[in-house]
Amino acid sequence: MIVEILRILFDVGLLVLIWMVQLIVYPSFLYYTPEQLVSWHTRYVKQISLIVIPFMFGQTLVSGYQLYQVQSAYTIGSGILVLLTWILTFYLFVPRHNAISNRSYTNKTLVELVSLNWSRTVIWTLIFLWTLITHV
Repeated sequence: MIVEILRILFDVGLLVLIWMVQLIVYPSFLYYTPEQLVSWHTRYVKQISLIVIPFMFGQTLVSGYQLYQVQSAYTIGSGILVLLTWILTFYLFVPRHNAISNRSYTNKTLVELVSLNWSRTVIWTLIFLWTLITHV
């Protein structure tokens, strides 16, 4: 029971976070001057990491534990989706955030953050809905 509650908490936390990033944070990057964006981005990355890292690790650990306990369509499927969010984060988003931090970004980089982030938004929404349907 505790594992299921933790899973729901991690999933809903990431759901709320990703929708805020998708609809508010990433689009706002387009409204900063280059100097303002680099300054804000440095602070933003440090602050958001304090939230994102524990939630992503928590979701991964609970998902892995559930998969270890029972192999079902839910535990295998949600485990794959959780792994996919990690792959997308490090393959698509970390390089773009590094480009902003290094002042080597273009307007295209900022637009890509918004458009590519729909993939994580959809995946984390699906994970949450699947968890909700499975555990509630």
